[in-house]
Amino acid sequence: MIILLVGTGAREHALARALSLDPAVTQLHAAPGNPGIATLATVDGTPVTLHGVDALDPVAVASLAGAVKADLVVVGPEAPLVAGVADAVRGTGIPVFGPSGKAAMLEGSKAFAKEVMAAANVPTAEPRVCRTSAELEDALDTFGAPHVVKDDGLAAGKGVVVTSDRRSAVEHGEAIIDAGGVVVIEDFLDGPEVSLFCLCDGETVVPLQPAQDFKRALDADQGPNTGGMGAYSPLPWAPADLVEEVVREVAQPTVDEMARRGTPFIGVLYCGLALTSKGTRVVEFNARFGDPETQVVLARLATPLAGVLLAAAQGRLSEIAPLAWRDDAAVTVVVAAQNYPDAPRKGDPITGIDEAEQVETVHVLHAGTTLDHRGTLLSNGGRVLSVTALGDSLAEARERAYAGVDRIVLPGSHHRRDIAARAAAGEDLLEA
Repeated sequence: MIILLVGTGAREHALARALSLDPAVTQLHAAPGNPGIATLATVDGTPVTLHGVDALDPVAVASLAGAVKADLVVVGPEAPLVAGVADAVRGTGIPVFGPSGKAAMLEGSKAFAKEVMAAANVPTAEPRVCRTSAELEDALDTFGAPHVVKDDGLAAGKGVVVTSDRRSAVEHGEAIIDAGGVVVIEDFLDGPEVSLFCLCDGETVVPLQPAQDFKRALDADQGPNTGGMGAYSPLPWAPADLVEEVVREVAQPTVDEMARRGTPFIGVLYCGLALTSKGTRVVEFNARFGDPETQVVLARLATPLAGVLLAAAQGRLSEIAPLAWRDDAAVTVVVAAQNYPDAPRKGDPITGIDEAEQVETVHVLHAGTTLDHRGTLLSNGGRVLSVTALGDSLAEARERAYAGVDRIVLPGSHHRRDIAARAAAGEDLLEA
């Protein structure tokens, strides 16, 4: 099987790694990929090929898919999906794992997602859509603190402010409005958050294993929101029937509603959930694998990935065998550049990756990296690396992950030291 993977980040590196380990994959191409993906090879030793194609250019991606004779195109990030890359590739007759531009609006517009959830009777926080400062002020008064202020459009996981400081809430909302955007104000949801990825083929839903990520930049959930500073799976404290409940009450009704609207959802429905005192509620939908949760979920997946994604692209998920999972726990820790998430510094040299991967089960996934003309690896983004490890327990997995992190040298970098700490210590987060 020849696969073209679209994207550049650690999520795409995790996908590429899983696909390269699948014996069914004979060629793996990435557009544009990253230096870490470039080091991979398929089982038979064929190296991954990177292509300097703009991931946001539907015509260019579709042309490349035809040129490499791809059997499957996997679109990783949200921006190419909203831009219609999957539509362009499907127009050539090549199977695509990723929703159409219209279906991807489940992530591209939070207001649209709320409309779909309401039609499908999916439990979520009550929203107010604001286009003016007056509407913003009224919505903040209606819901009270803590204030949940969201950018309606794509914001790479950083368009949300949750604060009890009304001034900060107003400033964030007005900045969005002043930039020509739309603000969504929501009722605050208490309880721990969980991410569950559901593979969809337009009709059938196949869930993966749940994970939890850490959005705040600093330990103890302090500091600004980020795209995610780490994640772990499984969740020993989560209800035993959580996955079944989410498929029944959230994912399947949403997929059914999208089909009813004539915009079938094919790809990953990322269900961001809050396990509140009043029950499970949807915080948000994404239209792709989450980052950094993908890093831990795919590390635990034992079923070869390529055939599952192809089945989803071809509408055959109902025919596949139940997914198999490793008993291991997985933890990933994000190494971020100096000043992330505000104005991350770029161009710093990165060393120690080979040493980190000498730690048992550790693998390092590239997110914001580049090579200079001498072949030196440099930082080139906010979240630079994801260090992922497996273990017989969460405690062992996080010990290995942090041992890997401690061998990496990136001047000025920072990372959280408490990823999965409470779960590894046996705390029941539902009681916390």
